[in-house]
This record gives sequence, structure tokens and C-alpha cells, in this order.
Amino acid sequence: MKVRTKAYGEIEVEDRQLVRFHRGLFGFEGLRDFVILDATQQPFYWLQSTERVEVAFVLIDPVFFRPDYTPDVDPAELTEIGIESPDDVLVFSIVTIPPSAQRMTANLQGPLVLNRRTHVGRQSISLNPRWGVRHVILDELAQNNPSAITGSSATSSPSPAAPGSSPAAPDPSSAARTS
Repeated sequence: MKVRTKAYGEIEVEDRQLVRFHRGLFGFEGLRDFVILDATQQPFYWLQSTERVEVAFVLIDPVFFRPDYTPDVDPAELTEIGIESPDDVLVFSIVTIPPSAQRMTANLQGPLVLNRRTHVGRQSISLNPRWGVRHVILDELAQNNPSAITGSSATSSPSPAAPGSSPAAPDPSSAARTS
């Protein structure tokens, strides 16, 4: 399937990259169809709307910088997207990048929870009050996994894959799971 993207122009994507959010995302409730693409810098991904080329989000697996993270969402929301076991779950957080990329934040209070089998997702609200909307990624990475900062591409702004390269879906075996 061909998709027009903000970061790559028109590209061919595989079915495994498609994700449907029946309720849309907070603030973008009318947009329901997206693709997940790799960025050149790991650990980042792109969530691109297939309905509006100008709508794309940078994502991160929150366990990368918060190994203790669990989304703690209402179990009814997991049932709504067909989650039957922890192996079905992928979890991402939306990243906000200010002018100083060193202060980029991730929204742990509003995780994107995806069913890896059905490619259906939902943005949920964590029931755990310790997860906020602005966790400074590098600060938390330094606190929770200092060795990950050395040589990490998390210190620079995510960018699309190199021109001519083919963006791919994230490796499901490395994505976050609920506990």
C-alpha cells in the first residue's frame, strides 16, 4: 500500500505497519488510520496518519528510559482492542521535542496501547498517578540507566530514515509489554 508521509514523501508500507485507532488520538479523534515507521535514530519511531499527511508523531518505547514503566490502564480498554494476553501488547509514548532536544519529553500518562495481532490501538490514560505527561527522557534515562546515554541517539532529535531507505515496522520482540 502506498502512503504519503510527512517525513518520507510517498512510500510503500507493509500491512504489518498499519494501525487503526477506532477512537482516534486525544486531540485528533477524527483520524483513525496510521502507520508506524522507523526513524533513523533508535529508539524512536514515527506514527504517521494515513488520512492527513501533515499529522505525524514521534514515539518511543517508554521502557527504554523507564524500565519500571507499566501503562496501568483500565482492563476494559485492553479488552476493547482485543488484548487476550501480555504477548499481544505493544506500548508507545508520544514524544514532544522542544527547541533544545536535550529537554524532549514523553507522555507516560497517555500511552498508546496497540494489539500486535490485530493492529488495533487505543490511546489510554494511565491509572497510576506517578506517570505524567512530561517525563524528560534524558533525565530519566540518566537516573534509571546511565550507561544507555553514552553513545545513545536519544540525545539528538529523531529524524526520518535516510532518503531512499525503506522505513520498516518496529520489531515486535523489542517493544514494550504490559505486566
